[in-house]
Amino acid sequence: MSENRQPVIYLDKPAAEWEDAYPVGGGSVGGMLFGGTDRERLQLNEESIWSGSVRDTTVPGFREKLDAVRALLLEGRGVDADELASESMQGCFDRVKSYETAGDIYVTVSGEGDVADYRRELLLDDGVAVVTYKKGGVSYKRECFASYPSRLVAIRFTSDAPANYTVSYSRVNLTSMSMYRSGFTAIGETAYGSHGFAVAARVATDGKPTVNGGAINVAGANSLTIFVAMATQYSHGDGYDKVAAETLLAANRGWDALLAEHIADHSPLMKRSRISFKSDPALDALPMSERLARLRNDENARDDGIAPIYFEFGKYLMIGSSRPGTLPANLQGVWNDRLEAPWNADYHTNINLQMNYWHVEVANIGECLLPLADYCNKNLLESGRKTARVDYGVGGSVTHHLSDIYGFTTPADGLWGLWPLGGAWLCFNLWEHFLYTNDREYLKSVYEFIRDSAIFFMEYMYYDAKNDRYLSGPSTSPENRYFEDSSHKKAVSLCMSPTMDIEIIGGLLKIYASVEDMLGIDPELAAKAREIGAKLPPLQIGKHGQLMEWMEDYDEPEPGHRHISHAFALYPDNAITPDTPEYFAAIRKTLERRLSFGGGHTGWSRAWLINLFARLRDGEDAYKNIHALFCRSTRINLFDVHPPFQIDGNFGGAAGIAETLMQSHDGAITILPAVPADMPDGSFTGLRARGGLEVSAQWSHGRVERVALKRVCGDGDSEVIVRFPNGRGEARVKVQTGATVELTPA
Repeated sequence: MSENRQPVIYLDKPAAEWEDAYPVGGGSVGGMLFGGTDRERLQLNEESIWSGSVRDTTVPGFREKLDAVRALLLEGRGVDADELASESMQGCFDRVKSYETAGDIYVTVSGEGDVADYRRELLLDDGVAVVTYKKGGVSYKRECFASYPSRLVAIRFTSDAPANYTVSYSRVNLTSMSMYRSGFTAIGETAYGSHGFAVAARVATDGKPTVNGGAINVAGANSLTIFVAMATQYSHGDGYDKVAAETLLAANRGWDALLAEHIADHSPLMKRSRISFKSDPALDALPMSERLARLRNDENARDDGIAPIYFEFGKYLMIGSSRPGTLPANLQGVWNDRLEAPWNADYHTNINLQMNYWHVEVANIGECLLPLADYCNKNLLESGRKTARVDYGVGGSVTHHLSDIYGFTTPADGLWGLWPLGGAWLCFNLWEHFLYTNDREYLKSVYEFIRDSAIFFMEYMYYDAKNDRYLSGPSTSPENRYFEDSSHKKAVSLCMSPTMDIEIIGGLLKIYASVEDMLGIDPELAAKAREIGAKLPPLQIGKHGQLMEWMEDYDEPEPGHRHISHAFALYPDNAITPDTPEYFAAIRKTLERRLSFGGGHTGWSRAWLINLFARLRDGEDAYKNIHALFCRSTRINLFDVHPPFQIDGNFGGAAGIAETLMQSHDGAITILPAVPADMPDGSFTGLRARGGLEVSAQWSHGRVERVALKRVCGDGDSEVIVRFPNGRGEARVKVQTGATVELTPA
């Protein structure tokens, strides 16, 4: 893909399934366009049409039950601890309700004859889905976008001869439906919790519209445009229907003005960064379905043009589902066609929500992280304080393994819900944004969430006086289990201080202390955090040479488990690097062992592997896993599948592709740290590095020819270390704010 050419996902057939339709997104609103020729389906979403409600799910007496379980774990009786928790804590695990669809607009299109020259494109820079075809000698076109500035979803049908259309809307749980010649208004409720929402549409056409029952018939039209506004009781209170009507007034500005405004908003974000590999023009011209099938059917096949488009698609999905002032992207971004989505399309915080935001900084769209920071502050912080106080009897704030828009923070679903690290992990995302931006005002805005997340563990952890160490638990290594003894009779979930707990809590306490160093609010508490952090158990290497997942070297029933939780210190954190060679080698053994038992079988797990191998500076295995992601976990529209569709793999995969090309986590900027020896010529522009730098580079067969550094934030100048691949050394340069420095390796 050329740096100057708009990245496009091209298909030559309509979508047969929802997962193959094209997404358009405007942050809080979205749509899925199918591209049918006889009948078009535009499935709609609004981010806060979500079942459920704000609930008090804390459980008085929870701490006493937990302490009894902890006592068994401290005695090494994991099986008994699981059984006691299952018996005594049945009422402690609630569930969240689902994010819901906003319904569907269907448009039937007249026309006789066979379809020819069909083309379905998603223009990633413009943020527009386009369908063109011929039928009976008539050329048809439709375009669709979702606008962040106007909060509208818009679709336009055009043809070079008059056509007839029928427009209808479908959604269950409607309380009223009004259809008129110029549009419709639907009022509905969520399946649970009865939260109201409104979907209002304006129909503009040069044809003749009439109303026939529940549909608008349009005769003799060369152009038909539908503008859609949505609003909810959750976001706007009881006047949500009026808000939808007021939002729809933007349609008065017309298609051309709204489209221009949308592109002017969307395109600059997309163009900030770009990755380009030398690719085969013949392959680039094929539909994406054929390109992916070619890879699946021939293990030796290669298509270097897919990875750059996949990276761009990751940016596209983030820009479409997470913009300042909106909710963060959920398990499906903002796109879902069901009342009960897979895993409720909730906010899973034992990797998935965090993975959603792995790529935003390096891809240079860091403002898309701000909805996550707002969510932590507005939805989780106070609720988590109550959970800490009532359930645990301590200060601070805690979030477990999932949440929703109503601020759910207590344990959920079952024993695996007794994992209180969700909020702690989110602090790493919040801290990374500061490292990339040097924005002290932003850091002040997330200070309380980071501080309270640290306080929770400082007060809740168990002090093992005999060994002078702090232990966390009861906890789990997310969703994984172990065998307590060699009989392998019963797998156990609960444990004390699994490796991921040690890594996350240790990293969190360091982050918190660093934040205090920056802001100077409570130096004494920072000193205490450092003291406790220094007394966490050490990481250990097991009998297979692997990094141990638990404090004991247990066998496990699923050695190829999808979660690789104990690899956290390698990525997304950076506590394990080549400077810790024993752990660096042990992580490799861990990954090899996971893969030898079938690991990486979900899209997001495969995406994590890409990032982990990139951090190991192993280009061959990183690209093997990129190839596997495309072959096993990618739909023809490039949606990631768990299965089914789950957006974190798209975001994690985009992060991994960038991580192979540039890294900045260990005090230097490393160019091409993890590319295979046969990587073709290529370049990247505008990738963001920690310290407020934009980085561009050009290479040929792994040999870097040019590097450009631009400091885009921060004051003054500072020294930057740039490392080159293939033993070509490093350079030390000073880069002033606003200045660009170019390097040509010797």
